[in-house]
Amino acid sequence: MRVLAMILAGGKGQRLFPLTRHRTKPAVPFGGNYRIVDFALSNLVNSGIHAIYVLVQYRSQSLIEHLRTGWLGRGIGIDAFITVVPPQMRHGELWYRGSADAVAQNLNLVQTFQPDAVAIFAGDLVFRMDVSQMLARHREWGAEVTLACSPVPLAQARKRLGVAKADAEGRIEEFVEKPDNPQPMRERPDCAFASMGCYLFQPEVLVEVLLRRAGQSTSPTDLSRDVFPQLVARGRAWAYNFEENEIPGRKPYEQHGYWCDVGTIGSYWAAHMDLLGPQPLFDLRNMKWPIYPARATMPPTGFLSAVIEDSLVGEGGRVERATIRRSVVGRGVVIEPGAVIEESIIMEHTHIGAGAVIRRAILDRFNEIPPGAHISPETAAGDSRCHLDRAANIVVLPRGGIAAPPEDLPILAAESDGLGAF
Repeated sequence: MRVLAMILAGGKGQRLFPLTRHRTKPAVPFGGNYRIVDFALSNLVNSGIHAIYVLVQYRSQSLIEHLRTGWLGRGIGIDAFITVVPPQMRHGELWYRGSADAVAQNLNLVQTFQPDAVAIFAGDLVFRMDVSQMLARHREWGAEVTLACSPVPLAQARKRLGVAKADAEGRIEEFVEKPDNPQPMRERPDCAFASMGCYLFQPEVLVEVLLRRAGQSTSPTDLSRDVFPQLVARGRAWAYNFEENEIPGRKPYEQHGYWCDVGTIGSYWAAHMDLLGPQPLFDLRNMKWPIYPARATMPPTGFLSAVIEDSLVGEGGRVERATIRRSVVGRGVVIEPGAVIEESIIMEHTHIGAGAVIRRAILDRFNEIPPGAHISPETAAGDSRCHLDRAANIVVLPRGGIAAPPEDLPILAAESDGLGAF
């Protein structure tokens, strides 16, 4: 079966600012070794789907370089490619005006490939999914469109997620985007059946509805708000319950059906905390369904009399007589003696001076933290560069000013051409 995938990777990610000051949300680093987009890409590739277009727009250079260096060579051929597609302006001098318009501007790619199904996936989710299982249900139902949905607490869905009302067989009877009062599920009244932003379309239906929509409106169009409800009204839209999806290698202690839309500073930080501990809710160490990181040319990290508790540390760094607790530390990070890192995310090629204390903080790449510095929600007011997310009580330090990694540190393959500023 020929499946063509499109990953929506052009969003601004305004709620993740300042991490999205220089990059689109799918390009934001995650988990020490990855970018957020790697999860959608890995799921598709692991599911046997190798024909993938990545639709980009907003501050896309970082993402383009990551795909060029991290995903080049995964497959080259008529049915095996990963190709970046910026706005082509085939129908006027317009950028993508929403997710539906992004797909509509590239319907020629669908028509040329002639797939049996089109997968349109959000590029900003942390999850594992065997898409072939969703595809099997899509074909069994004879659906025009199938939407991946997952039960979430009502409060979590309110004003944040699209919510489907489905019958006992899975047919969607009603869909509302970001409702004030989400419709509870019949069997789980404390939960709403929330959209994950992952669709399977019959190609002819997708072409028909988007072309018709293009002729009706010149305003921004969104798949979930403007297009999907039209297909629900036709009675051929189905909800795939993500909790039914089975992934090989999943540990017994992991949360079944784990997924996270890391669209806010709070959810981004919390998703990192879910990676930690002896029984993480989402365990990155699954060789039967791997998430593929960018390739690197780095030696192991050196630990010199360090204390490490419930943490992940990327390669290529050095930790000397320092303490790291419940934190995720990226590649090429140097931590000097006496420093303490707690409940924090430290991104690549950051240098933390002796005696510094970092607590409940997110430090973007290439930061230089002076000896004895304290960075925490309590001290954020004293540093003009710090951004305090009051809702999550997390302090964020934007990307630092180091133009390149220090000379004594190895570098990522993605940065060997001088493009490390991204």
